[in-house]
Amino acid sequence: MSLRWQPAILDPAKEGGWALVHCQQGFLIDRNGVLFPRDWLKRLDLPVLSEQGLGYFDGDEVFLLELAHPAEVPGSVWQGLRQFMLQDEDAERFRMLGYAAQIGTWVNQHRFCGSCGHPMRQHRSERAMQCEGCGIRHYPRISPSMIVLVTRGDELLLARSPRFAPGVYSTLAGFVEPGESAEQCVAREVHEEVGVSIHPPRYICSQGWPFPHSLMLGYHAEYAAGDIVMQPEEIEDARWFSIHALPGLPAPRSIARYLIELYLAQRLGHPEPMLPG
Repeated sequence: MSLRWQPAILDPAKEGGWALVHCQQGFLIDRNGVLFPRDWLKRLDLPVLSEQGLGYFDGDEVFLLELAHPAEVPGSVWQGLRQFMLQDEDAERFRMLGYAAQIGTWVNQHRFCGSCGHPMRQHRSERAMQCEGCGIRHYPRISPSMIVLVTRGDELLLARSPRFAPGVYSTLAGFVEPGESAEQCVAREVHEEVGVSIHPPRYICSQGWPFPHSLMLGYHAEYAAGDIVMQPEEIEDARWFSIHALPGLPAPRSIARYLIELYLAQRLGHPEPMLPG
């Protein structure tokens, strides 16, 4: 079965199609959803920074209007990408929004060349921003990061950040540093955040994470040694939880939730969950 969302490079000079309106990790939405008639939007006085051709949703062309600041549109409101993740039952729509958010953020952050300071312009045939002065090209940024569930038999090591919703605990995560492998990053981040050491981690799956431009590499790892020592300012609480008495968990569509539910299924002999979309 073909996917309903298909990224593609479209020419913004074309007329018609649908458009998403994005600004600061939020999208404009009305009672009909997030897709607006593109020609209608262009008649509004919106503070558009750039327009990008994104691809096709159900065969229809979709473009992105990236705004300099949130604007008021009658009958519409702004909704954050995380809220879509929590509420949206349409996985393909969230894939489209996640892709759009990453492209919009990337374009906004590459309006001027970091080498010579000249304006950057969208390349005609590639998903790239090209400098009008020195010719350098910048492609969409993807930041590799790891996320790991540390286990000890029927216990899970879960932690919470001060940024989490009350009562929610999750797996450990961090960005890959220059020169290290993802597996080295797993061991380093676990030791830095909670002070324990692990056996070699086992890769499980990955997920594009548009907050704002990460690729999350998911692992399971068995506890090896050490007592929990929380990293100041990063970890508010961390503890071992029994698989029979778990706290509030991350959002269902997140890779963190998948890593937890997969381990529970394997431990309890239940059917394995579906990979996150």
